[in-house]
Amino acid sequence: MKNIISIALLSLCVAGSVLIANAQKNPETAKPKATPSEEQKNQNSGASSTLSSPKTANDSIAETTSTTAAATSGATTQPLTEVYKVGVGDILDVRFMNSVNAGRSTLFTVVAGGMIDFPVAGGPIMVAGLTADEIQARIAGELKRRAIEDGAHISVGVRQYVSHSVLVTGLIGSPGAHILRREAVPLYVVLAESQLRNDAGRVVILRGGVTGQALDLSDPVTLNTTVINGDVITVTGRPQEFYYIAGRINYPGQKTYQSGITLLQAILAAGGTSRQNESKVEISRDGTDGRLVTTRFNLKDIKAGVIQDPKVLPGDRIQVLN
Repeated sequence: MKNIISIALLSLCVAGSVLIANAQKNPETAKPKATPSEEQKNQNSGASSTLSSPKTANDSIAETTSTTAAATSGATTQPLTEVYKVGVGDILDVRFMNSVNAGRSTLFTVVAGGMIDFPVAGGPIMVAGLTADEIQARIAGELKRRAIEDGAHISVGVRQYVSHSVLVTGLIGSPGAHILRREAVPLYVVLAESQLRNDAGRVVILRGGVTGQALDLSDPVTLNTTVINGDVITVTGRPQEFYYIAGRINYPGQKTYQSGITLLQAILAAGGTSRQNESKVEISRDGTDGRLVTTRFNLKDIKAGVIQDPKVLPGDRIQVLN
C-alpha cells in the first residue's frame, strides 16, 4: 500500500514539473482563457487606444498636401472680366471642323429656358450659364455618347451678344442699354461707349435694387469699378462746391470751386492780394478726425518755383497774412 502511495505522489510531482516548464516557455498558454465578455472588453479597449493615438508625421503631410491641392485648384478661377457665360438671346456660331461640312457655320439662338435646338445631337442642349469652351465640350460629349461622331472637333463662339447689358442714363451723349461681352467690365469702358459729357462729375450704380454711394469720376478707382449685368448707371454733375478766402485780399468771401484749382489761382480769382509784399498764406482744411489742419505757405517761394503751387480742395479756408 505504501508503494502505491509513493508511486502516485511521484507521478504528481513529475506532472507538476512539466506544467511549470511549459508555462515558462509559453507564458501566454499559462494564462486562463478569458470569457466572451472579457474578450469583448479587451477588443474595445484596443480599438479605443488605436483611435486616440496621435497622428504620425506622414498623416500630417498627407493632410497638408490635400489641403494645398484644394486651395491651388480654387486659385485658378478666371476673373469675371475674362469670362462670358452664355445667356438667353445670345446667338452661337457652331462649326464642325473635321467632318464632311468642315468649316460650315450654323447659327443657334439660345431660347427661353437656356437651351439651343441641336438636332444632330438628338435635340435641345442646355447651354445657359456655360462658356463657349464648356458648350463645345458638352456638344462633343453628347455626340460621342450617342455614337454619332467620335472625336468630333467642334468650334463654338458667340456670334451676337444679347443677354448681358447695363442701363446708362444721365449726363452722357448716348443713353440707354449697353451690351456687355464679359461677365464684368470696368466702368470706364461703358462710359467711353456712352460718350461721357464734359459736365459729368459723379456716378451712382444701382445693383440688385440697392443704390450705391455717389462716386467721383475724377478718381481712377471709380473708373476701374467693375459693372455687371443688370446694373443701372446714372451719371450726374458735380454738386456746386466752394472755398473761402479772407485776409489781405481784394475780394474776400465764398468762391465757387473748380476742380484742379491751385492756391495762386484761387488768390487771383479773389482779385489778388491787397499788398505787393505779401509773404504768408495759410490753408485750413478738415482732417481725418474732423479737426482743422492748417498749413502755412510762402507766396514768394511758390512764385519763384522753390515749392509747388498746392492744390485747393472744396471747403478749404484760405487766409492771406501780412
